[in-house]
Amino acid sequence: MAELLKLGVLISGSGSNLQSIIDNIEKGALPAQIKIVVSNNPQAYGLTRSKRHGIPCTVLNHQDYSSREEFDRELIRILKDAGVDLIVLAGFMRILTASFLRAFDQKIINIHPALLPAFPGTHVQQKAIDYGVKFSGCTVHFVDEGIDTGPIIIQSVVPVYPDDTAEALAARILKEEHKIYPQAIRYFAKNQIIKNGRHVEIKNIINREAVAMHNPSLDD
Repeated sequence: MAELLKLGVLISGSGSNLQSIIDNIEKGALPAQIKIVVSNNPQAYGLTRSKRHGIPCTVLNHQDYSSREEFDRELIRILKDAGVDLIVLAGFMRILTASFLRAFDQKIINIHPALLPAFPGTHVQQKAIDYGVKFSGCTVHFVDEGIDTGPIIIQSVVPVYPDDTAEALAARILKEEHKIYPQAIRYFAKNQIIKNGRHVEIKNIINREAVAMHNPSLDD
């Protein structure tokens, strides 16, 4: 049996992406094991999800540390002790320091609820609506020293409707997040990722059919 990919998942909130990863692991669709879940928020519901599935979890409250560097040093220690292969940011609302990125070089991924490089940062669904885009979506990417600037692994696209609210758009995007985040981790687990600078290639992808989407739809 192939060795399972060992994950360290960092959360700050509800942990719905954490749950989608757990569900994929438990149904045998993702050859991975969550070694540790770490939250900087003691009230994060993702901690309850972890405990419910018997996954080790811990709270590392950033308010207990005098600097980002001090916080990250302890976070590095926890993750190293857990022996993780890949760091998965699942709604982790902290900017990681350069020392953390060096400690896990090319082994940190994040999911963002927009089609990067458009709309990095926060409140991105409202920004997409305000800008008037016809499509939005979500992106799984490597983490680098910028804000949502790392090389892109996989994206999913959803339409933006004229009557959309930020909440409605966010809910539609979240459904896609739950699909593509486990898929990105699956690529890692199966050693399918080839990274060349900003370009990420996925080995052994069979379906290369081009599919165009239009919003609004074309006339018949």
